[in-house]
Formats: sequence, structure tokens, C-alpha cells
Amino acid sequence: MDGDEVLKRYAAGERDFRKLDLKAANLEGANLGQVDFSETILEGVNLAGANLRGVNLSGADLSGANLSRADLTGADLTGADLIGTNFDKARLIGTRLVKTEPIGAELTGANLTGANLTGADMRRANLSYANLSDAILCEANLSSALLIGVNLNRTDLIKANLTQADLSETDLSGADLSGADLSGAILSVEHFTPSELE
Repeated sequence: MDGDEVLKRYAAGERDFRKLDLKAANLEGANLGQVDFSETILEGVNLAGANLRGVNLSGADLSGANLSRADLTGADLTGADLIGTNFDKARLIGTRLVKTEPIGAELTGANLTGANLTGADMRRANLSYANLSDAILCEANLSSALLIGVNLNRTDLIKANLTQADLSETDLSGADLSGADLSGAILSVEHFTPSELE
């Protein structure tokens, strides 16, 4: 199925697009709110600027997909394959990314306020200037990730792996770093309170 067929079916009221093969489809700027894309192959798909509010993408293959500037507010990406996915400037407010693997993903300037990234594997991901305030990153793997200028205000980083991560200019005020591994990380100490460094 191609992008045009998806848009025709959506316009006709269809919302169930589970387990389809939409590899490399062009859905740039599409309005696909509340769609069920669970376990769908969306590898290399272009969803730049798309409305994906409340979409179910659990178990979907989004490897290499372009989701830059897309609105994924309240979407469920639990268990999705996000290797090399581009989320540049995407809205991921309240999104579920539990146990996902956005290894090397591009999340520059993304808004992940209140997102749940428990256990996510974000090694080498670029989260520079992203907003992760109030997000849950408990036991997440952020080793060698770029976290330059990130807002981690009140973020749950309990037992997170931040080894070799670049946290330059990052706001960690109110963040919970209990049990987090910061060995080899680049830190801007002025953003810590004394209790956060204990």
C-alpha cells in the first residue's frame, strides 16, 4: 500500500492500518491522528510534519523514518524499532517510548515533555536542545548520547546510563539521578544543586 491509498482510506473513516507494509511511503504533512499503525512496517517512511496525535505505533518498524516536525503528542511507540529515526523538532509530549531502541536517533530540539522512556536504548542519540522536562528515563541507556543544552528539569534519570554522554549546557535542576552512571560524562556543574551531585 502506498501513501495515497492510506490517505484515501483515512479520509473515508478508516483508522486501522495494523501490520501493513508501508515501507518508504510518502506521508509528509499528512493528518493521521488516532490511527493504529501497530506492528506496521514504516521503514524509511516520510512523515515529516505529519499529525500523529494519539497514534498507536507500538511494535512498528520506524527505522530510518523521517518524523521531523511531526506531532506525536500522546502517541504510543512502545517496543517500536527507532534505529536511525529522525525526530528533529518533533512534538513527543506525553509519548510512550518504553523499551524502544532509538539508537543513533536524531531528536535535536524535540519536545519530549512528560514522555515515558523507561528502559529505552538511546545510545549515541542526538538529543541536543530537546525538552525532556518531567520525562521518565528510568534505566534508559544514554551512553555516548549528545545531550547538549537539554532541559532535564525534574526528569527521572534513576539508574540511567549516562556514560560518556555530553551534558554540556544541560539543565539538570530537580532531576533525580539516583543510581545513574555518569562515568566519563561531560558535565556543566553550574546546573547541578549540591544534592544532585551526591
